[in-house]
Amino acid sequence: MSSWMKFNLMNSASPIMEQLIMFHDHTMIIILFITISVMMMMSLLLTNKFSSRNILENQILESLWTMIPAIMLMFIALPSLKILYIMEELINPSITVKIMGHQWYWTYEYSDKKNIEIESYMLNKPKKNEFRLLEVSNRMILPFMTQTRLIVSSSDVIHSWTIQSLGVKMDAIPGRLNQSSIMLNKPGVFFGQCSEICGMNHSFMPISLESINMKSFIKWMKTNN
Repeated sequence: MSSWMKFNLMNSASPIMEQLIMFHDHTMIIILFITISVMMMMSLLLTNKFSSRNILENQILESLWTMIPAIMLMFIALPSLKILYIMEELINPSITVKIMGHQWYWTYEYSDKKNIEIESYMLNKPKKNEFRLLEVSNRMILPFMTQTRLIVSSSDVIHSWTIQSLGVKMDAIPGRLNQSSIMLNKPGVFFGQCSEICGMNHSFMPISLESINMKSFIKWMKTNN
């Protein structure tokens, strides 16, 4: 059972990732239908079942195999456009976090109520129960069930702030502010890594986000004042 689970996507921790998983499954059903249809047609061609003149010169059949792929593309395009629109939509975010990429660490700035800035480096010697190459000195802390706006940029080269289970991948470009939004739907710790080749220590630039309740988040804000 555990080996089969490795073929699936990561468990979602945000509504956006849930929509992306549903779109993946929807698209795979269409691809499976296309693959089976093409294999059946190839097998019939190899057995000379399509050698009839009525089939080779059938105008209705030619119209159908021109229209059906276009209809299938519409079934793929419409859900894709809906998800793209949802990912770009920002509706009254409660928290704004500015994420800056450096060589080779991240800084997180909370400037809504109090100016809090933390630096997040990879731990060279993680503890016994911590993950190697994923644990950081300071995690990014966010409350779950709260709309959060992310402003992503870089101070040196191009980075990419990515957490797979949240469905977020935003490039950090020097001199440019990119914007994204997330809403965590459960507590936990979620890991990611820089997904842009940013130099020698690119593979040692992990991301760690901890999701907590709002009461604990307010307490954390007060202690980091």
